[in-house]
Amino acid sequence: MSELSFEQMFEESSIKRLRAGETVTGQVISVNDDEIILSIAGSKSEGIIPKNEYSNDPSVVLTQKVQVGDEMEAKVLKVNDGEGMAALSYKKLAADKGVKRLKEAFENKEVLKEKVTQVVDKGLVVEVEGTRVFIPASMVSDTYDKDLSKYAGQEIEFVITEFNPSGRRSRIIGDRRQLLMEKKAAMQKELFERIEVGQTVEGVVKNVTDFGAFIDLGGADGLLHISEMSWGRVENPKKVFKVGETVKALIKDINGEKIALSLKFPETNPWANAAEKYAVGSVVEGKVARMTDFGAFVELEPGVDALLHVSQISREHVEKPSDVLSVGQEIRAKVVDFNEEDRKISLSIKALENAAPANEDVADVDIEAVAAEEN
Repeated sequence: MSELSFEQMFEESSIKRLRAGETVTGQVISVNDDEIILSIAGSKSEGIIPKNEYSNDPSVVLTQKVQVGDEMEAKVLKVNDGEGMAALSYKKLAADKGVKRLKEAFENKEVLKEKVTQVVDKGLVVEVEGTRVFIPASMVSDTYDKDLSKYAGQEIEFVITEFNPSGRRSRIIGDRRQLLMEKKAAMQKELFERIEVGQTVEGVVKNVTDFGAFIDLGGADGLLHISEMSWGRVENPKKVFKVGETVKALIKDINGEKIALSLKFPETNPWANAAEKYAVGSVVEGKVARMTDFGAFVELEPGVDALLHVSQISREHVEKPSDVLSVGQEIRAKVVDFNEEDRKISLSIKALENAAPANEDVADVDIEAVAAEEN
């Protein structure tokens, strides 16, 4: 046997025989838009990785992912693809690694963070090292999300709650809601530890209803009732607040997990100096806010209303206030009674008319009777 033939035999014996299912390492000798060609290490064989075996993403550009001379691993699908080359898969090898990675995350309850690759009718799909994880719609958020399209392309955190990668019903399920609930509980605990009644807090308007606005305080929502939005009258909260705007409010009450808010800050209370501004005998101007059969309520300033009794509208007989007055009308009147304790003011237009006959006194209004009618 010659020396040359012996070397050939030694070389032949050292060449690795490929087997389907094994992992091989190779050097990229060619790459284009459709495939990658590898020279498989330890073998005289070459292998081909079609684009669809590199990634599930049809938009991937192979020439941007790998370059000639790069070294990469792949999984052998077939030893011979019919053209003398081994059929290889990069994505299946990545998927195997992904399954192993997900198993570890499932067992260790690890928090994962990946980009949403697909939005489907019933949830979201993310990929961990090439392995798909499904997050059902009910596990995407701690609140109902009708439109999941906003999550497309976003990186989200989740945990694996079900891991069954093999069999006819293979399922790997992720849960984002659980993390949000845990985070919210921690924020809620921290919030209630630092807030107290009388404190001013800042929050973001989360929702506006006919009866009030819900303010997100970071961990819990506070209710700003329509009656607490202003010292004056608010007809429609939706005309005052918009979702997303920032609001500073006063904590009026804390009852368990319920927080009542108010914009009636003590320093802005219009009744604080009302006794001086609206002393008996003062002439004031105001706007008719609403009317009843017994009189008209006049807004002197936001939060301060006064009663103009029907008997004090004119020296002429007035059957109903609406016969001579209208809502929104500006009027000028005299303060004939001021009750600071009950926050009631009585007005008279009649008192400003020509001097009354000697037997007629402007103070003849029965304030107690008027109060009873009002109540």
